[in-house]
Amino acid sequence: MMNRRVMVKVPASTANLGPGFDTLGMALSLFIWIEMSIPKDGITSFDLHGDGNEGIPTDKSNLIYTVAQQVFEAAGVQVPELHVSMYSEIPLTRGLGSSASAIIAALVAANALIGSPLSEDKLFQMSSELEGHPDNVSASLFGGIVVSAWDGQRAEKVRIEPHADLEVLVAIPSFELSTEKARHALPTQISMKDAVFNVGCSSLLVAALASGSLELIRFAMRDRLHQPYRAPMVPGMTEILEQAPERGALGVALSGAGPTLLTLVDRNSPRKAELEAFLGETIGKHGIQAQTMWLKPCAEGPEITVSSKQQEQSFMERIKGEVRA
Repeated sequence: MMNRRVMVKVPASTANLGPGFDTLGMALSLFIWIEMSIPKDGITSFDLHGDGNEGIPTDKSNLIYTVAQQVFEAAGVQVPELHVSMYSEIPLTRGLGSSASAIIAALVAANALIGSPLSEDKLFQMSSELEGHPDNVSASLFGGIVVSAWDGQRAEKVRIEPHADLEVLVAIPSFELSTEKARHALPTQISMKDAVFNVGCSSLLVAALASGSLELIRFAMRDRLHQPYRAPMVPGMTEILEQAPERGALGVALSGAGPTLLTLVDRNSPRKAELEAFLGETIGKHGIQAQTMWLKPCAEGPEITVSSKQQEQSFMERIKGEVRA
């Protein structure tokens, strides 16, 4: 264990997909890499690479460290000191599951570091409890599209293989929106009519994704539980929800708690450039810059590489060929 070095690559995720509030998630082709080892000098340290790391702790209050310690405790071992290297291309607090990806990376890496005594299901249960809902963590852990439910005690899931023609276009506004703030925008009660509407749409969306009935996605991705209440927090969102399907999208939703907006697209569509321009221009009309990005559903969960510490290449040299330009 002392000479073991574990590298983990974990996908980002989008949650809800419109009506599936806290229950639907899909892994996306954006990634976080972390490497974990036991330091020879016996001192915990962190190497954070890339942009957007401001404010991330580099002591034992770091999320990756605290989650790793939960794995060691559950396995009945003590590993009080760690060296962690991290690079993430997942933007923080944008609705793309950055915290869920970090939690899964920490759980999987720590488990591999001590010989993988904990089962995948145990890691799923731990991550669902840490996040408070299983949608993002299940997608990052299992890959693909995941339908999940959690009753506060146990999480269960079914994984769906993404359709080969499914692509994802996201528009990431240049401002952050914390999940906590987005949750505060939601009402404490909803009407029976809206509840029934969402149950119908969510059920139909799952069936459409599972059967490959892409033509039903537009109808099924509608939502009345959270998006109408969060729309005032994301300039241009209402217009995009209403008009993106007319501009070539199969369906459109707020990604997680936002502010990223997500469209599902047929990769064979001749209107992809039109849709991308529409998203950028619509948000831009409100004086906000947005980065558009073409992604794919990520069919795989974490990739784990276990090696010895004797390798001469640096952390960034080893992942250089995989990082998104």
